[in-house]
Amino acid sequence: MGLSDVSTILWRERNLLDLLLFKLEEERLVLAAGLDRWLPQATREVELVRAELRRIEAPRVGAVDALAAELGLRPGRSLGEIAAAAPPPWDRLLDQHRVAVSEATEAIGPLERSHRQLLGSREVEPLFAWLEAAQQSDPLSRDPTK
Repeated sequence: MGLSDVSTILWRERNLLDLLLFKLEEERLVLAAGLDRWLPQATREVELVRAELRRIEAPRVGAVDALAAELGLRPGRSLGEIAAAAPPPWDRLLDQHRVAVSEATEAIGPLERSHRQLLGSREVEPLFAWLEAAQQSDPLSRDPTK
């Protein structure tokens, strides 16, 4: 896997995170408006995006580890470390990916808390358990959801 391949995977992940952010906002609006009729559909759409994020996680980790090896780094390096070792212009692009993923992850956090308050139950917690783990580590480091 080369720099272009990893960048393509990271673009896909960024697009999915943006879509997840949108779907969470949409779900929050459905909840806030009391449109219970649409809640199952909104929740299903959130789950579909999350499933796609989980599906691309392993290939992303593998691609990033392969790129790290190509750059003379050990597997499991953070995207920041990989960006620092990458040649221009890839160093800047990889760092932009790192920043965008971090920002998306941070934006998702308040929506997760809002959902918990609006639903007032523990049934929403499994939907976002992965987020809490991801926020406590580099979002693009090896297996950030555990």
